[in-house]
Amino acid sequence: MDIRTAAQRERDGTIPGALAVERNVLEWRLDPTCPHRLPQATGHDLPVVVVCDEGYASSFAAVSLRRLGLWRATDLVGGYQAWRAAGLPVLLPEG
Repeated sequence: MDIRTAAQRERDGTIPGALAVERNVLEWRLDPTCPHRLPQATGHDLPVVVVCDEGYASSFAAVSLRRLGLWRATDLVGGYQAWRAAGLPVLLPEG
């Protein structure tokens, strides 16, 4: 789950296969009991890796998801910037 803003994703790129869900709607989009959940939110055992820009907001988001019962929620240490710095695959914006 890429919780960065659209502007950050457009500026810096994205992780291939990551689902973009901005932080302000994350909990209700992943709560399997919410009528407005994403189709991927199939149950409380869903593995979720939350990614923000540098790994700070994602830590809080993962805790919040675990409190909702998504016990497999975690975050990426260092966020998108660490992923990119490690040379892992990214989709860069055109231009």
